[in-house]
Amino acid sequence: MEQKVSIQFLGAAGTVTGSKFLVETPELKILIDCGLFQGEKPLRDKNWEPLEVDASTIDLVLLTHGHLDHVGYLPRLVRMGFEGKIYGTAPTLSITRIILEDSAKIQEEDADQANREGYSKHDPALPLYNQRDVEQTFDYLDPQPMGVFIDLAPGIRYKHHYAGHILGATWLELEVFGRIIVFSGDLGRENDLLLRPVERPVKADYIIMESTYGDREHLDEDVEDILIQLVNEVLHHRGNLIIPSFAVERAQLLVYYFWQLYKKNRIPAIPVVIDSPMSNKVFDSFFKFPDWHRLNGAMLGEMLNYVEVVDSYRDTWRVIDRKQPKVVIAGSGMITGGRVLTYLQQLIDEPETIVLLAGYQAEGTRGRDLLEGAKTLRFFGKEYVVRARTECLQSLSAHADQGELLDWLSDLETAPEKVFLVHGEPEAAKELKTAIANKYSFQTEIPEMNSKYELM
Repeated sequence: MEQKVSIQFLGAAGTVTGSKFLVETPELKILIDCGLFQGEKPLRDKNWEPLEVDASTIDLVLLTHGHLDHVGYLPRLVRMGFEGKIYGTAPTLSITRIILEDSAKIQEEDADQANREGYSKHDPALPLYNQRDVEQTFDYLDPQPMGVFIDLAPGIRYKHHYAGHILGATWLELEVFGRIIVFSGDLGRENDLLLRPVERPVKADYIIMESTYGDREHLDEDVEDILIQLVNEVLHHRGNLIIPSFAVERAQLLVYYFWQLYKKNRIPAIPVVIDSPMSNKVFDSFFKFPDWHRLNGAMLGEMLNYVEVVDSYRDTWRVIDRKQPKVVIAGSGMITGGRVLTYLQQLIDEPETIVLLAGYQAEGTRGRDLLEGAKTLRFFGKEYVVRARTECLQSLSAHADQGELLDWLSDLETAPEKVFLVHGEPEAAKELKTAIANKYSFQTEIPEMNSKYELM
């Protein structure tokens, strides 16, 4: 049998969302990640379009980590006929369950609200998938260990390597007929307070590498001083500090910071509310998988005792109605949905409100709009005037910056045949390509959406 191997970039090509990379061999069709497109409407519309490949012919999905832009399309794939296994580390699959349940719930609620209030162009508005689709997807999840090769077919095997970024995240080493294809997934920071350092590849014939922050270095910010200043301002003006937050790792990191500052007597007693049912479930995963992070059970318990955890939507309104100064950490991190919209609906027109963006804001998201100085935000079918002040903490990103991405390549024993740069906006990918050429002289390419390459 002829050993032809190809890769097709079904997502995260020329954009930072929708990660899907199809590796075809004579024996298997393997999909690396299966993410949802987010951001601008043309990208979101791609979630409704047919895949370039028949889903029923895909044999296996390998997951790098549990973020929505890497796993959020799985229920759609199953609905389209996929019946293979979905491999990932145990914490990644735990996070995946949480993310998908929340995603289906939000989509169902958004469709219901659009139908009630009549602001959708579709009649009726439908969710991309529902809870039943998610439950069916769970039947295919199959946890795999880290650090050992897992045989997939004769001559084909793969291994998970620690990647930081979020709980359970890994980069993948896929060995096909003696050639090594490395998929970076999303790479974490060198000095993460919650997660261990990222492992580096030693051998690779091809590398599919993220470029989210390929055009910049993270600012050397004093996060503690910034948070202290914002808390004191909120207390002085009797306002609210609203922090849209990613539920996985970012929410836990923010709670860690506020808890540490309070323990050190660097901030006064101020209510810190975490209003994200998904974040609360992720805390459970931190308890369940202690070997994957730096926190012990006692620390996690103290952190949760320090904050006010909100579960029900009714309690969300109780928090809003309390006029005392407070800090609210609520999903979602790019303000694309979730409980944070309810807080902003009520508080974004108040000059005493501070909105703190604490992570990457993709093009086309409300978070990016605020970052760029938007005077109004549109959600729930209406325009809301922005009188709140927007601040940004760039150094809290869970993504490696340009220097850290370059360092990740530094242990390679020989030059790869090609590095494909994905999961980045065009300018970020272009600048990382130049930086890689200058430092290593590696042959680098930025693939277009749905482009296909013969690897062997």
